[in-house]
Amino acid sequence: MKSLGNRRYAIGAVSGLGSAILFGLSAPFAKLLLPRMSPWLLAGLLYLGAGLGLSIVRVLSHGRHTDDAADRLRRKDLPRLLAIVLTGGAVGPVLLMVGLTRVSGVVGSLLLNLEAVFTVALAVLAYRERLSRTESLGALLVIAGAALVSYRPDSWRADVMGTLAIAGACFSWALDNNLTRQISIRNPVQIVQVKTLSAGIGNVVLAMMAGHRAPLSIVPAALLLGFVSYGLSIVLDVYALRYIGAAREAAFFAIAPFAGAVAAVPVLGERFTANALGAGALMALGIAFIVRGWPTR
Repeated sequence: MKSLGNRRYAIGAVSGLGSAILFGLSAPFAKLLLPRMSPWLLAGLLYLGAGLGLSIVRVLSHGRHTDDAADRLRRKDLPRLLAIVLTGGAVGPVLLMVGLTRVSGVVGSLLLNLEAVFTVALAVLAYRERLSRTESLGALLVIAGAALVSYRPDSWRADVMGTLAIAGACFSWALDNNLTRQISIRNPVQIVQVKTLSAGIGNVVLAMMAGHRAPLSIVPAALLLGFVSYGLSIVLDVYALRYIGAAREAAFFAIAPFAGAVAAVPVLGERFTANALGAGALMALGIAFIVRGWPTR
């Protein structure tokens, strides 16, 4: 039993780290596309690319897995799934777009770290997940590192409504994470396929109705980025939620800003700053505490 628990934790931890890295990579690459399309339309295309890519994966893998029928979504999962689509795929992105129009990019990046804080709080207070003292310290260190990597004192400019909108987006995604945890026993690919297709189609249609357009030449790049950094990332995230729970998943996923900062150096030609190095050290120490604090009995 002890070895089985350790194996499950290892799978969850690796999945959480992989999910964070893939999602973090989306930021610098999306920034390359943003000058040629609106943030709203790009968000829709990223979700749509994730949904279409995972649909292709499911078609190609049809019949290769004997447990598909056992773990596929069921009718009783529909209320939670609808809530996941609404909170994580609709409300969250819209609030984020509203917030980003009112605050600087630096402030927006910093505020997005509230997702990890809200996810841990909901998991512990509402869903009765438990963290040891060592794990709690590790989670705080990782979240502190995520905040540090986003901090730029010379660019600080905040707006109350913008701040509240982004905080609302983070709470929506935290609720999404905890709701997904409740159905994470189901097929992760199917869960993410339904979520991303619904959100992607909805956001693209609404953005186009609002008059937003994009050159056809860059649409494939947006769809491919969505498949890799959203589709595959969220699938790994569901595995992390399944094996280690929402609170620990949030701690691992909080390294996403650091992954994005590292990727921005070669992709955007940005400099790797001192606070990014400090953030990396804090996150590494935090993850070490989380792993050390995992109960092995």
